[in-house]
Amino acid sequence: MAEHPINGLMGVTMDKIRELVNSDTIIGEPVSLPDGTTILPVSRVTFGVATGGSDFAAKQSKELFGGGSGAGVTVAPVAFLVVKDGNVRTIQLADPNNSLERAITMLPELVDKLAALLKKEKPEAQAPAEDGPDAP
Repeated sequence: MAEHPINGLMGVTMDKIRELVNSDTIIGEPVSLPDGTTILPVSRVTFGVATGGSDFAAKQSKELFGGGSGAGVTVAPVAFLVVKDGNVRTIQLADPNNSLERAITMLPELVDKLAALLKKEKPEAQAPAEDGPDAP
């Protein structure tokens, strides 16, 4: 069975969307500042696709087809990840709408705080023995 023309329309539309939307669209190119700070833009990408067509009856042996497809893509900046001195901060551009977004926003900062806490606790738990020449 021959491929229907609507398959070609849908294939071309999806290929073009793949060209537009990839991981570089969501997490943008890093921007390095002279003080060592790196800023990564984070965007929300939404898209919609529509394809339709119609076969027409023909008196000849040729099949007639009419169709079209379209897509819409929206890329909206939502936050920036700021990396400085090994710490990551999230700067939100809009107020989060729900608890899940708020938790995701706070995650990098929470990881940094936990890492700093673990670094502080480790030296206290493993105090070096005083066996040097000045030891009593």
